[in-house]
Amino acid sequence: MKIAIIRYNAGNVHSVKSALGRLGIESIITDDPAKLMMADKIIFPGVGQAQTAMEYLIDKKLDKLIPTFKQPFLGICLGLQLMCNFSEEKETECMGVFPVNVQKFPEKLKVPHIGWNNIGKLKSDLFKGIKENSYVYFVHSYYAPASEFCIAETDYILPFSAALQKDNFYATQFHPEKSGVIGTKILENFINLKGEK
Repeated sequence: MKIAIIRYNAGNVHSVKSALGRLGIESIITDDPAKLMMADKIIFPGVGQAQTAMEYLIDKKLDKLIPTFKQPFLGICLGLQLMCNFSEEKETECMGVFPVNVQKFPEKLKVPHIGWNNIGKLKSDLFKGIKENSYVYFVHSYYAPASEFCIAETDYILPFSAALQKDNFYATQFHPEKSGVIGTKILENFINLKGEK
């Protein structure tokens, strides 16, 4: 099985590769469209700023390619946000996989939202074997509101989408690669998803 991790102008790709390695799964880090199209599964992680990340994707023409993929695709953190229509972070136009606009948390509580929080209202095979209210690790100041594409929800200041799914596209606002046993199981579930290229 070929697993590709998208290289772009955002951090965290190597920690995802390491997490897959702990599962005994080899992966490549690449921004080469041909290699991405040949992959059986694609992971799109990210820690960073929406605008500069989108500029890199546009430069590599990945912004138009990514929404066309047919194989199981997993966005993580900034990856989730860039898969939405738009982000309030620097007023950034994103890729539109999910017809959702990313918003900034109101600053009446501590922002960013950092640390362990629970996920509930779990749907989808991505959470197979995961119990309601399991704890996962978050680091973010922007969020996708709850919508019809929400497959996990978390509450911080207000309820928001902890995970989204549309067709073969999955995304988590939390970091499965930093979420211990629960996160490892979620990554394993993703690798086990059936799909096409």
